Amino acid sequence: MSAQKAIHWIESNQESIFQSLSELVAIQSISTDGDHDREIQGCAEAVRNQMNRAGFPKTEILELAGAYPYVFREIPAPPGAPTLLMLSHYDVQPLNYLDQWLSEPWKLTRREGRLFGRGAADDKGGVVAQIAAVESWIKGAGKCPVGIKLLVEGEEEIGSKNLLKLIQANPTRFQADALVVCDTENLAVNLPCITYSLRGVVTLKVTVHSATFPSHSGMVGGTLADPALGLCQVLGKLCWNRGPIPVPGLYDHVRQLTSEEKEACRRAPVDEQAWRKDLGVIPGVSLAMETGKTIAEQTWRRPSISAIALEASSLRGASNQVLPKAEAVLSCRIVPDQSPEAVVDSLTRFLTQSPPWGMRVEVESLGPPVKWWITKPEGPGFKAAMDSLRLGFGAEPLAIGCGGTIGFVEPLEELLGGVPSLLLGIEDPQSNAHAPNESLHEGDWYSLIKSMAHLFERFPRKS
Repeated sequence: MSAQKAIHWIESNQESIFQSLSELVAIQSISTDGDHDREIQGCAEAVRNQMNRAGFPKTEILELAGAYPYVFREIPAPPGAPTLLMLSHYDVQPLNYLDQWLSEPWKLTRREGRLFGRGAADDKGGVVAQIAAVESWIKGAGKCPVGIKLLVEGEEEIGSKNLLKLIQANPTRFQADALVVCDTENLAVNLPCITYSLRGVVTLKVTVHSATFPSHSGMVGGTLADPALGLCQVLGKLCWNRGPIPVPGLYDHVRQLTSEEKEACRRAPVDEQAWRKDLGVIPGVSLAMETGKTIAEQTWRRPSISAIALEASSLRGASNQVLPKAEAVLSCRIVPDQSPEAVVDSLTRFLTQSPPWGMRVEVESLGPPVKWWITKPEGPGFKAAMDSLRLGFGAEPLAIGCGGTIGFVEPLEELLGGVPSLLLGIEDPQSNAHAPNESLHEGDWYSLIKSMAHLFERFPRKS
């Protein structure tokens, strides 16, 4: 019966929950460019204040040399009850394609049942949802039935590069019986999902050189090798014609799907026409996935390579010159059982082989790679999560894979001794995380908060 009191509190306080998210969205806590340290600090303070108001007295801001601040508070577990480590992040991606935003990016805006604003879905909505779920028990039912360790970081969008250092410095402080994260997707509105696999990522910079300085294109054009055209040719080698990426050795260790996994991918409710519409695919452009693969299989369990940046000179600064070099950044998503090091080696050999006009091609890693993660959605912890999603949403949940990367899940799960990692969906196909008009489905957001409130009561007690 206590859970019903918590659910009633959530239903009665939706506007205050909305206001909490609005407060965080208004803070430009961009972590990717190093230019928003003041906003990052301000957002950490705002999260601490919200946690204190929710009934987390003496919430701490944890400082680590060279890191953006963490916000942390623990509620001790009642006798025999488990403890959940709940993790989210308050940092966000920078804005892009500003002309496409239909409302102010830094003002949470209600429109057609959705909440629009940078960070609304990724992941300030997750921050507020976890705080509200705990608050619903403290203020609605009097106390929380489980122990809670709530940790909010400010570096997820730059790879959570200091998170493990923080936890390794005092592992007992963060020890728990499960990890709960709200930073993944649902396949559709009112279709709750729990993610059991993530792709990893290897990021590479490819540089093509022909000279040491630029030269007048009228005087040397057609004579001096053009690295911009050379780069296009080098990257063009990666294009595939509805088959595997043509890099020798890339697929040598890709884990084959079981028959059950193939069937789950086939049955995943991903409608191609809706998918194209949600992503703004131009009419006449075909999907690039391999022949015979579904969208789910291609994004969950097949490697991919995307050129996420190319540079020779800027359009604004264009000049009649043959440039001395051109560069690109590649985002390479990897899957079980690919080795990040082997992927780097295969791509380096392939991209540097037989360059046009004999130009020098260099390939280097940008930052450490992130390994893939996969688990079996089985056991009492997962069952409790699935039951809680069913209660919170009033719909049958699905266990799914995800094409994205959350770098801390695999090493943190190992550091905590193999406890279950419960990745609960907060986004949906219309969320546009990292893109213009990022949004959160408001009804699903409250359903997620209710689901976590149910999880606190249903998670198995310690034996």
